[in-house]
Amino acid sequence: MKKQRLLHLHTCLADHWRLMARLLQYDPELQKLYTLSPAEFSALLSLPSNKALQLFTHLHSSSISEILTKLQECGVFFLTVWDEDYPRLLLEIPDPPFVLYGKGNRGLLQHPRKIAVVGTRNPSSYGVRSIQSILVNLLKDDWLVVSGLAYGIDTIAHTAALEQNRGTIAVLGGGFSHIYPKENYRKLQKWNNNVLLLSEYPPFWKPQKWYFPRRNRIVSGLSLGVVVAEAKLRSGSLITADCALEQNREVFAVPGPVHLETAMGTNRLIQQGAKLVTGAADILEELQ
Repeated sequence: MKKQRLLHLHTCLADHWRLMARLLQYDPELQKLYTLSPAEFSALLSLPSNKALQLFTHLHSSSISEILTKLQECGVFFLTVWDEDYPRLLLEIPDPPFVLYGKGNRGLLQHPRKIAVVGTRNPSSYGVRSIQSILVNLLKDDWLVVSGLAYGIDTIAHTAALEQNRGTIAVLGGGFSHIYPKENYRKLQKWNNNVLLLSEYPPFWKPQKWYFPRRNRIVSGLSLGVVVAEAKLRSGSLITADCALEQNREVFAVPGPVHLETAMGTNRLIQQGAKLVTGAADILEELQ
């Protein structure tokens, strides 16, 4: 099956989106995947000969059945861009993950109203109270929270959803065997039926620092809008806001005191055109 061939390829090239896109443009069904030689991979993908040989070796030394067995043992499902339940909004972004790995409630992918919530890992008490008060009414209106499982605002947003018996999606920056931070995942486990973990990296891939900015495009891509609760001027949250703008998503920012360092990023977003939000109604009037 072409989905399984795509999975096999992805377990080697998960962090090389452009290479996979080039190969799929050449062979949309991946029917030639196992007939290409290292030299052909090298020419087709502009790869050094040693990298082309690594790809060839991976495809011919590991089997799809072995990969499927490992995923099953880890309790992980995989989802390709060719699956019917691949999130429609995510397909609209310029570089949707060709394969997603999931753990938990797969049905949450089809929830029609998803809102991303991001912010600093070290929020002030003002920031915590602000995002909690905004989320109360969004969650009552059956919105699903998407975030990145990081310390701070991410975990506060996930927890707020679960405490109201709502679903939440956490997008990881590495494979499920290396969930970071682990203690945040443990907090979510007791609500397992309302949680979905997603990653574009196979389970045994360790997180790398450049994976986290890449995963931000998935957080925003899954969602109708992104709420930035607190953020410094240079932060991953602002990267997510940039991704949202590129994806034609709504960007909302919670204003903060001018003396607060973690409010400087959100205040700057408002200056640049993000919608200032002080309550759920400000978000709902844009997204309903």
